[in-house]
Amino acid sequence: MDMYAIRTLRSQPLRLILTIGGIALCIVLMLFLLAVYRGVADGSVEYIRQNHADLWVLQDNATNILRGSSLISMDQINAIARTPGVRTAAPVLFLLSTIRNGDQVGTIFLTGFEPEKGLGGPPHLVWGRSPRADDEIVLDRSFALKFGFKAGEEVDLQGRRLKIVGISRGTNAFVIQYAFVTLRFARKLIGVPGLATCVLVNAEPGFGIGPIREEICDVLAGLKAYDQETFLANNVHEMQSGLLPLLYTVAVIGAIVLTAILSLLLSVNILERRKDFAILKTLGSPMAFLWGMVIKQAVLIASVSCAAALILFFPLVQVIERISPEVTTKSTVGQIGGVVAAVLLMSLASSIVAIRRLRRIYFLEAFS
Repeated sequence: MDMYAIRTLRSQPLRLILTIGGIALCIVLMLFLLAVYRGVADGSVEYIRQNHADLWVLQDNATNILRGSSLISMDQINAIARTPGVRTAAPVLFLLSTIRNGDQVGTIFLTGFEPEKGLGGPPHLVWGRSPRADDEIVLDRSFALKFGFKAGEEVDLQGRRLKIVGISRGTNAFVIQYAFVTLRFARKLIGVPGLATCVLVNAEPGFGIGPIREEICDVLAGLKAYDQETFLANNVHEMQSGLLPLLYTVAVIGAIVLTAILSLLLSVNILERRKDFAILKTLGSPMAFLWGMVIKQAVLIASVSCAAALILFFPLVQVIERISPEVTTKSTVGQIGGVVAAVLLMSLASSIVAIRRLRRIYFLEAFS
């Protein structure tokens, strides 16, 4: 049965190649969407994950920093710092700003923090150090590659010249990238002293964060405090709600196209060999045997297509990331295994669709 299935597929080599190519491209699309999602998911929340704060304090209307709006005054910051059990209260100010490189203008998620407090800065540095002076900046690696900035150069940020003293990773949120400056500079940029978006709090050793959170929420009106795990989950949920539906929609469309292509090929093969199947029925071949041939063809095509997709995927990703550095992908063995398993299941679904045509082949057709 295996040789017959292979021989049947090889009878039309051009059609087989086109089918495998089309299915392989659908698989590459699904792998790429999953890799982009994982890259965006990590880049969007890596800043939060790596800044190990016991509490994140924001206005009570905000639950995240990705799409939330929060403003905290200097009086509130000082009150947080005086709360019993608070060891460190590090204010952070997030701004949307622009950096110019010749005629190119890029938007960044400017993050102003106090380097001496050890919270709120870049999660990982691939080169250099954090900013210490108001004329220094750390850029995201993808942003620097996209706009051609190099370590040690100066950038034009809204008419101000800043020296690049560091390059960070884990700060690429796909549609926008983080950049880091001192809190003083960020406040000067907006012309409002003492303002912050949130405050990162670390508790004194041995002091529970529960009483601190209750004190902040009860005494300081208009503020809310989240522990690290809850705040991370809030931002992950916000990222997923904005991006996942789009990726899932495109992935589902790719899966439907894949199933349709394979169903069409198998159906055409059955129609072209209708008389052969009629003869097999006349000779007493059980339906399970005939179904097995169709299923075997589907699995063979799916397996070869998966192999071709994996050969194409990684070089293609490297080309895309070189052309568009802001596109960060991350693939895991689990992701690849899940896609391969899904494709094999879809091949079985395609074979079931094609098998329905076998029931319409009658014994007498062998003598026509």
